[in-house]
Amino acid sequence: MAAVSDRLPAFPWDKLEPYKATAAAHADGIVDLSVGTPVDPVPELIQRALIAAADSPGYPTVWGTPALRDAITGWLRGRLGASAAGHRNVLPVVGSKELVAWLPTQLGLGAGDKVAYPRLAYPTYEVGARLCGAEAVVYDDPTELDPAGVKLLWLNSPSNPTGRVLSKEELIRIVAWAREHGILLFSDECYLELGWEAEPVSVLHDEVCGGSYEGIVAVHSLSKRSNLAGYRAAFIAGDAAVLGELLEIRKHGGMMTAAPVQAAVVAALGDDAHVEEQRGRYAARREALRTALEAHGFRVEHSEASLYLWVTRDEPCWDTVAHLADLGILVAPGDFYGEAGANFVRVAFTATDERVEAAVKRLG
Repeated sequence: MAAVSDRLPAFPWDKLEPYKATAAAHADGIVDLSVGTPVDPVPELIQRALIAAADSPGYPTVWGTPALRDAITGWLRGRLGASAAGHRNVLPVVGSKELVAWLPTQLGLGAGDKVAYPRLAYPTYEVGARLCGAEAVVYDDPTELDPAGVKLLWLNSPSNPTGRVLSKEELIRIVAWAREHGILLFSDECYLELGWEAEPVSVLHDEVCGGSYEGIVAVHSLSKRSNLAGYRAAFIAGDAAVLGELLEIRKHGGMMTAAPVQAAVVAALGDDAHVEEQRGRYAARREALRTALEAHGFRVEHSEASLYLWVTRDEPCWDTVAHLADLGILVAPGDFYGEAGANFVRVAFTATDERVEAAVKRLG
């Protein structure tokens, strides 16, 4: 066990603890904007679906119920423009982080293989490569990579942490390049329904992939859109051959989404009203924090989508973290996401209205 854990970087969030203590000492309490965890209630119709399926004494299936697969494929066709999506193109997973961390291992990657991901990125892409002993490589533009040895290419649009959105034209170019070089492309699209100043597009859209899912898979989560982080509800969609192989592996590994959660996902994907309601909450919080941060001397870069503002005062990120902690506000340092973030911080707008209002007052 030590040999495996030795491959991993130090858990970055532990470094925030002293700053969290400083922020918590504020007379009006901490405003924690460091983690993008939902704080609003799980929509009632989803709770009702979970409760109605609570009497589930038998084992669930790894592939999910036919009702779940119908719900996912219907959503893919209606929301993502993936008109050819069928049951063989979908697979539920136990939250998207589990999938990201263990995908390279489940694909059989190891020493000598390369896993590529954006220079500024969710740290778990690197963790996944390290767990299987593959080499982690970063890029600014994936088509400028040396394709030799690259077995898995991660896209992330909208981006965590920057909120940057890849255009349809960029996606078409990258998909064509990956296919030309026989590289499996996984696109992390967990923030796709949270576009503010851009309209995110999926790699599964007919105009991006040409109606064929060969060599491409999209990752989606209900944690953000439906406040279901606590349910561990996510799915992948795309290349049937890749998903079929992962299905067999996950059957042996017992990687099953709980039956009540499967029922909850069916309800969540069948309702758009709660998604729009939650978007409205986030839009108001985003606008309030952005205005306050800019007035305080910050510059916002990208941030056209997702649940974060990517901001800087052109100083080392830990100086910014310390400054805001003195105001009782905790944010994530940009270097958690790569060396290129050394002068930035990531500010989540997932706190309650009351806490966001408190942050705005302190920044003023």
